[in-house]
Amino acid sequence: MCAGGWALNPFKRHRVMIHSFIQALRDLLGESHVLLGTDCAGFETDWRKRYQGKALAVALPHSTEQVAAIVALCAQYEVSIVPQGGHTGLVGGGTPNATGQQLVLNLTRLNRIRSIDPENLCITAEAGCILQTVQDAARAAGLHFPLSLAAEGSCTIGGNLATNAGGTQVLRFGNARDLCLGLEVVTPQGEIVQALKALRKDNTGYDLRHLYIGSEGTLGIITAATLKLSPQPAATVCALALCTSMQQCVDLLHFSRQNLHSTLTGFEVMNHTARRLVQQHFAQIAQPFRLSTQPQSDDWAVLIELSDEESQAHAEARLEALLSSALDRNLIDDAVLASSMAQVKNLWHLRESIPLAQAVEGLNIKHDIALPISQIAAFVEQMKVEIEQHCPGARLVTFGHLGDGNLHYNVQAPVGVAAAEFLTQFEPRINRLVYDAVTQRQGTISAEHGIGQLKRQELAQYANPVALSVMKKIKAALDPQGIMNPGRVLTND
Repeated sequence: MCAGGWALNPFKRHRVMIHSFIQALRDLLGESHVLLGTDCAGFETDWRKRYQGKALAVALPHSTEQVAAIVALCAQYEVSIVPQGGHTGLVGGGTPNATGQQLVLNLTRLNRIRSIDPENLCITAEAGCILQTVQDAARAAGLHFPLSLAAEGSCTIGGNLATNAGGTQVLRFGNARDLCLGLEVVTPQGEIVQALKALRKDNTGYDLRHLYIGSEGTLGIITAATLKLSPQPAATVCALALCTSMQQCVDLLHFSRQNLHSTLTGFEVMNHTARRLVQQHFAQIAQPFRLSTQPQSDDWAVLIELSDEESQAHAEARLEALLSSALDRNLIDDAVLASSMAQVKNLWHLRESIPLAQAVEGLNIKHDIALPISQIAAFVEQMKVEIEQHCPGARLVTFGHLGDGNLHYNVQAPVGVAAAEFLTQFEPRINRLVYDAVTQRQGTISAEHGIGQLKRQELAQYANPVALSVMKKIKAALDPQGIMNPGRVLTND
C-alpha cells in the first residue's frame, strides 16, 4: 500500500517489478553481462532479417549454475525467456517478440570443452561452444565430430541440439540427436537435470535427452552435452556430377549406395538456379560446369563425398570408378573429380554459398522439407508446374541433402519483382501448395531447421491432431507457467 492507504496502480507495480528483476540479474551476473536498451540490438533480429523483436534485457551467463539462477528469477517474476545461441536459426526461434517483455538468454559464454574421452569416443561441450570449435577439438585428439553445416563457424552446440540440426553428413552419421549421448538441462523451475552420461546403452526409465533435443528451448535450456566422436577417416574425396533431371539424381544416389556402401558420406544436389545465384553474387567461386543461358534450365549438379578408411589413392580410385560406370550407364552427363584439398573445399564452398547468395538476392519463401527419396522426383516435377501456374516467373532455388531426403525448396521472386511484395502476395499460397504436396507424399514440413515462429501455424494445421495434443500436454506439464520460449513451436491456443 502507498501512503494514505492507496494501492500502487498496476502500471507502476509492473515497473517496480521489472526494475527489481533487472537489479537481481545485475547482482547475479554483474552489470556488464546484463544488456539493456540499444545494447540489445544485435540480439533482436534473426539471421534472415525477417523477425525484429525488442528484448526486456539480454543476459549473458557463464555457467550452468548462473543459467539455473536466471531461470529461477524468471519463474519468480513471471518473465518469459528466449534462449539463444549463435543466432543463426532460420525460423525465428531465438528472436524475442515485439513486446519488450521477454528476456533473451544468450549462452555463448558457456563455451568450454569440459572433457574429451578418446577411449570412449566422446566429447563433453557446453552449449555455447561453436560447432567448429568442437570439430577442431575432436580433430586435435585424432578423432572426428561429423556434424557439419554451412553455419558451423558461428552456430552453437546448444542450438544444434535444440533444433536437432542435420547438415551434410546425416546420410552416414545421422542428425544431432543421433550424435548425443547425454545432456545437462535447466528446467523451467531453475533446477538442473544432470544427465551427461557417456553411455551407448542405458535403459533406466524415460530417455529425457530425446525430449529436450529438438524442443527449441520450449521445455528447458540445454547447457552442456556429451557427444559421440568417430575415428578420423584416412581419406576424403569429392566429385561433382551433372545430371539432367532430379530422377537421374535419385538413380545416381541408389547406384552410389550400392557401390560405395558406408563410405558414402555426402550426397548433395543443387539445381541450375541455385548455382546461377552463386555465380551472380560470388563470381570468384569456381563453377566446374558452364551454366546454361536459359535461366530455368533443368540440370542438376550432384556433390558426392566419399570417406575411406584405407588411403587417399584408394578413395580416389573408388570414386573415379563409380563416376566412369555412372557415365556408361547414362546416370550422369559429365563429372569432375577434385584432385586436391583446395578443390574439395571449393566444391563445398559452392554448395554452402547458396543460402548466402539467396540472402543477397533478397527475401524468399523458404521450405525445409523432407520426403521419402522415392517421392522426390515426382514432387519436384509437380511443384514446377503448379508454382509456375500460380506465380509465373518465380525462381525455384532447390538444393540440399538428397542422401537423406531433405530438400531446401526455396522460391525466389521473379526477376524485377520486389522481394517484400512477392512474399506478401504469394507466400501463403505457395506454402499451401508445397506443404499439401509434401503431406500427401508422407513427408514433413520441417526437416532440420525447426518450427520456431515461422511454421507454428503450419504445424498446427499439418501435424497429427493426437500427436499435437500430446506435445501440448508435455509443454503444460513441464512448463506450467509458460515462460520457456512461448509462441515458438506450439501456438498459444
